[in-house]
Formats: sequence, structure tokens, C-alpha cells
Amino acid sequence: MTAKAAFPLGLLLVAPFHPKFIAEDSCLSNYFYGTYHDVHTPGYSIFNVPDQECYDVWDAYFPRNTPFVEVPEGDNQLVWLHQDFVEERLLEGSTGITDSFLDSLLSSDLPAPLDQEVFTPSQPSSSPMILHQSPTSLLISIPPFQARTIDTLLPPFWKSALLPREPIPYRAVSPSAIEPVKKVLKNLKFDPVVASIVNNISIPQMCNDIRFLTGEDGRSGIVSRHSFTPGAVIAAKWLKARFENSGAECHYKPFLQGFVPNVVCRYSAINPTNDTIIISGHYDSRGSFGSTRAPGADDDGSGVTGVLAIARTIARKGVRFTNANVELVAFAGEEQGLLGSKAYAKELRAANASVILMIQADMTAYRAPGEPMQLGLPERIGTPEVTQLVWNISEIYSPELHLGLTPVCCSDHQSFIEQGYPVTQLFERVGRIADPMYHNSHDLSEREGYDFDQMYAIAKVQFAAVLHTAGYELE
Repeated sequence: MTAKAAFPLGLLLVAPFHPKFIAEDSCLSNYFYGTYHDVHTPGYSIFNVPDQECYDVWDAYFPRNTPFVEVPEGDNQLVWLHQDFVEERLLEGSTGITDSFLDSLLSSDLPAPLDQEVFTPSQPSSSPMILHQSPTSLLISIPPFQARTIDTLLPPFWKSALLPREPIPYRAVSPSAIEPVKKVLKNLKFDPVVASIVNNISIPQMCNDIRFLTGEDGRSGIVSRHSFTPGAVIAAKWLKARFENSGAECHYKPFLQGFVPNVVCRYSAINPTNDTIIISGHYDSRGSFGSTRAPGADDDGSGVTGVLAIARTIARKGVRFTNANVELVAFAGEEQGLLGSKAYAKELRAANASVILMIQADMTAYRAPGEPMQLGLPERIGTPEVTQLVWNISEIYSPELHLGLTPVCCSDHQSFIEQGYPVTQLFERVGRIADPMYHNSHDLSEREGYDFDQMYAIAKVQFAAVLHTAGYELE
């Protein structure tokens, strides 16, 4: 089998990640297409095999199986589908990826998105194909205009991720990149001023904000925040204005035609520096199978509202950051495969930006009946030192949170760790997803289990990590 030059991807290696793939002498290290998830493995890494010599090396490495797939020629988009890390009880009665869905997929019966013109392919598309399959994941090749909205047709506990059109060099987080976090860890102790600042986050204001983003207030007009909907445009404009009211300098960051943009807001440090801290959530959402309603109160209205609550508190308390610039980012395109964050992380790496800390909040509000308030930190995708920093800060400023690890991944922080930046994620639960309204059109804030106290406690942790790392003074 030989790689084909007619299609940019050609021949792919699809296998569980191994450090040998990205060693300095590996022919794969500059042909990385990302890590994609499967409930039953640590995840699959995908690399383009650039030539026959490289294929021969790795074919010999896998003597008992053939983890290579040949990509058909044409303009098709490669998409990874996988079942998410949810509690087994939520899967009872769930259809999963059915034979009828696959039949529709392979017969090109999937509907086109709302704006057909935006997604007109530049080259003829080839027939849809399944390139790789396990019980809980698939790699498929489908026409571009179907790929970008396939998430609207997936069962609620499955996710999609569009592979990039071009590979990126694999970048490990270097020891020097972790030094600022290690320094904060070494000197971390309770600061009564930090406590007074983070405790000033307003729960009533968070309640009002989430009701706007979900449309529950009856005034915003938002029905869905899916990345291609009018509601997402309303949300982007509203978020940008609210962040600007807090004193941040904001910009829209478009990344793909047809998608709403990232909203990137910045507080410049008093002392000029290139070091930057990023805290974020994603403002796009998903609804039930085939539904046009996607309020996304928990996923991820909760994370975005927490970041907005931090911005409002920065303004109210007169916080100024001294030693690092601080960016608050609302990402779009997360539900289609971290597309907004991948574009922004790639842009920052190309500019040689010094991102010393990135913390993504994704789903922070749901608490299952009878369980304590919790904070789940990543056991798969994250920088251990950053995760430890957040753990320690939680014990100091939000001791009411029960701490532990979660396999749930991977949100927009993955885009940054793939560019060599130190990251972690904040999640609502130790263990797997328990929210029965996950990727559901009834993901609202006015329902059993939606806990503003937990959302508040997790936002305090995110804010305190920024204050300790960036340094601060009060006007």
C-alpha cells in the first residue's frame, strides 16, 4: 500500500498514542492531525504517512494489525465520531449509532445545512465511506456540506470532530513553559484579598446571564446557539458588549466561513509583558437528535457565564493585572470538533505567543441528586502542574467542592495543549457525565440538578488561579 499524493491526507495511521510517534527522529512528528477519543481506549492519534519509507517503518512496528487507512480522493471531509464518557445508566434505551444511521450516511441521505451556498465544495466529493470503526468510535469521509452539521443528527451521547485539512507539528509542553505555574505552586498560600475578590462573584447576576443565553428570559430571542444559527450571532454580540463593559478590549476572531466567530477579550497587564493567561468557555451548543432547539444551559452556558461573572467582578472590584495579560475567550465551533479554539491556538503559536496558563470551563452547573458539589479535573488531556495548581486553589478558596479526576474530555483546552501550552479543564463532576440533559433540547437552567452554588464555587477557582498567576492590584 502506498500513500497517494492526489489527496492532502493520503494514507493515515490511526492508533493509540505512543511517544515514539512524535520522537525527534520520527517521520510522523510533523504530520499530526490530533488525538480523538474512544471510551474504551486512551484515545486514537491520527498521523499522515508522508511516503513509502515512512509507511514501511511503521508497518513493521505493527506486525499483528494494520492501523492504516487510505483516504479517498476528492473534497470530502474526514470526521471522527465517538461516544462520550457518560454514566452507563444514561445509555439505557439510547440508540447509539444505528445501522439505519450508517445506511443514511453511506447513501448521502444526510440533510444539508441551512446555508447550502456557504458549504459548496471546491472539488467533486467522493462517496461517503467508513474508514475506521470500533464499537464506540468511527472515522468517516463525507461531503463537506454534511460534515459541518452532522452533530445535529447524532444521538445525544455521541460527538463529532472535523479533522483539519492540513497537519500540524506535534508540540509537547516544554519544561520552560511550565515554570511560571510551578513558581505559583511553590509560593501558593491563602490571600485574604483574593478571597474577598472571588467571593464577590454574583450568583443572581449569573442566573440572569444564563437565562439570556438560553432564551429562558423571554427577551433575548435565542432558541439555539448552534454555530450556524441566528441565536449564536445574538449571543456573540451580547457577550462582546458585556465583556467590553467590564473594561476589556474585545475582538471577533472569525475562523471558518459560516461559523460564528470566537469572542476574544483582553485586559493588558500594568507592567508590559508578553505573558498571557487565558480563561474560557464555549458559547455554541447542541440540542436533541435533529432538534432546532439548543439552549445549552450547562453545555456550555455554565462555563461561559462563569467567565462573564469573572469579568463583571473585575470591573466591580477594580482589579488590574500586574504581571501578565489576561484574556477571556468565548469559543465557537466546539461542538464540531474544537474548531474555534484550534484556529486561535494555532494563531497564537504562529505568533510565538507566551501563553503561560489556559483554563477551560466546560459544564460546571449540573449536580446529580444526592451528590456533593464537585470539581472534576482531567485525567487524560491536561498539564499535571496546572491541574495540581487548580486542585490546591480549590482547597483554599472553594473547600466545599469535592475534588477528583474525570475521564470527560476534551474541550477547547485540548487545542492549546496540542500547541505546547500548559492547560487544564474544569468539569462539574468527578467521574463521567451524569447530566441526563447533556446535548438535549431541555438543557435549561430551570430544572432539577442545575446548581448555581456549584457553578459559583468553580468560577471562584478559575478566577483565583488567574489572580495568583497574573498578579493584581485594586484601583
